[in-house]
Amino acid sequence: MAIIRAKSNEIQCKIVYYGPGRGGKTTNLIMIHKAIGAKIRGELISINTAGDRTIFFDFLPMDLGMIRNLNIKISVYTVPGQVRYNDTRKLVLRGVDGVVFVADSMEIRRAQNIESFQNFRENLDLLNVKSSSISVVLQYNKRDLESQNGTRIMPIEQMEEDLNPNGEWPWIGASAVSGQGVKETFKRICMLTVANVGKQLI
Repeated sequence: MAIIRAKSNEIQCKIVYYGPGRGGKTTNLIMIHKAIGAKIRGELISINTAGDRTIFFDFLPMDLGMIRNLNIKISVYTVPGQVRYNDTRKLVLRGVDGVVFVADSMEIRRAQNIESFQNFRENLDLLNVKSSSISVVLQYNKRDLESQNGTRIMPIEQMEEDLNPNGEWPWIGASAVSGQGVKETFKRICMLTVANVGKQLI
């Protein structure tokens, strides 16, 4: 839930990148951080294990216009992909306004996508957050691997059937490593989140 800070005349929104380990969440934030002007971006903080996996969160505060004379500040986090860090996932999800679920398009990661998505829904339930009350965008990452080294990637139709069977959320194909779809995903979740928060304030 967005937080209104009267003293600083701002409203703070929270966006979380969720998904299986090594799916591309941290890479997304690194690419976004590089693309955004230094005047509106904050320091990107990453805490990694020896295996270079995010175990806590990446934090990216930005100013994005105004809602009802309040400056919009968006903080962007990632959750750890490993199941053993589920308590941290729940902690990071607290107060969320928008979620980008980063799914891995590789066929061998299908089960991990489904497990992570189910975990996302379960954690929302545990936090008493209805998915209909937040903005969600699905990013189908690693689409560029289709033509590399014989890697088999899933058709979009399969990923939609697994994660978005009712078509309730928008999706974007992406390659976080090359930057394809990264800015589009971020722009979409920001627009949806700000619009949704604005409606809640009316």
